[in-house]
Amino acid sequence: MPDDRSGARATLDTPFGPFTVVVDADGVVLAAGWTPAPDDELLPLVHPSLRPAEILERTELGAVTAAVAAFHDGDAGPAAMLPVRQYGGPFLQEVWARMREIPAGTTLSYTELALRAGRPLAPRGAAQACARNAVGLFVPDHRVRRGDGSLGGFRWGLSVKEGLLAAEAAHVAGSPQDTAPSEA
Repeated sequence: MPDDRSGARATLDTPFGPFTVVVDADGVVLAAGWTPAPDDELLPLVHPSLRPAEILERTELGAVTAAVAAFHDGDAGPAAMLPVRQYGGPFLQEVWARMREIPAGTTLSYTELALRAGRPLAPRGAAQACARNAVGLFVPDHRVRRGDGSLGGFRWGLSVKEGLLAAEAAHVAGSPQDTAPSEA
């Protein structure tokens, strides 16, 4: 029987390639990204104090798998509600929390994100929080851009970031509240 330091991982097919999620024994998301190679790319992102001693391969992870599928089908809500755990100081934690509040289909600049996190003079710190984010999708760092509107960086590649933003924008543009007839 696995100890309380066990975890699990699953890899799912998405329109942007394989997406792998690593969770702890309680199902809390520790790492996630558009990669088929969790040992090479995801596990080093998990702080050693949070990293499971044993990771079991699964085909699905219940609510986590459902949230990933919903996200890629245009519903970002479930992913934003799932618990995540990352190691970082108070500012990183605050920036990650503010990222979770960015609505699908919209973006913020690093400067705007720093302002929302209470440190308006720390846009580089906000960018660093994006770079250190281990739980992409659940903490949607793809919704953060440079001040000039360009994409900036993204761990999983700019083509994935661009595709995610386009898919979210298309879903929001096609949502029922945007297509309902107005009352005259």
